[in-house]
Amino acid sequence: MQRAAHTAVCVVAPAMIRRCLKCRVPLQVNSRAYSVVPTPRDSEEKDMLDRILRVDHAGEYGANRIYAGQMAVLGRSRTGPLIQQMWDQEKKHLQKFNEILAENRVRPTALLPFWNVAGFVLGASTALLGKEGAMACTVAVEESISEHYNSQIRALMEKDPERYTELLQVIKEFRDEEMEHHDTGLEHDAETVPGYWLLKNAIQLGCRAAIYVSERV
Repeated sequence: MQRAAHTAVCVVAPAMIRRCLKCRVPLQVNSRAYSVVPTPRDSEEKDMLDRILRVDHAGEYGANRIYAGQMAVLGRSRTGPLIQQMWDQEKKHLQKFNEILAENRVRPTALLPFWNVAGFVLGASTALLGKEGAMACTVAVEESISEHYNSQIRALMEKDPERYTELLQVIKEFRDEEMEHHDTGLEHDAETVPGYWLLKNAIQLGCRAAIYVSERV
């Protein structure tokens, strides 16, 4: 009897251990405190990271609203699928920053309701100028966002590229896709819209103001 009991324990115990180990693996994976942002060392680093995440989220939110406005006007045109393709990428960007903000308990800018309306109006009004107007808006906005991402990349690289590896990877990936949108706009006659340079400069002035305010409010 004792031998039988000992054999049963030897057989059952490893199986139980394996099951327990399997149960523990998801807990170990999910216990990670952040996805791409390291835990701030001090209040100064937290303020810096909060500003980066807040403004990037605001930029992607605004871009989504711009494409929504363009689709409201041009969605049924031959340009609709192209705009939708770029918008789908922007949706993924926004979803990622929504997740990062929630994971790191960073509040979004208080101006989201304003960017909601302003972005849609900008997208719709430029789309009323036709495909060329929509593409000109895309070029202006995506160039501004790409330049801002580049400035963040330089700042993080100067501070500690190894510490911010994952955050840099996200920003670089999104920067590259924004530049693809920029190039797409140029390839689809953005520069042929009347008053292109005036329109582009006006939109980019607004983008710079939006970036400045969204970092701080």
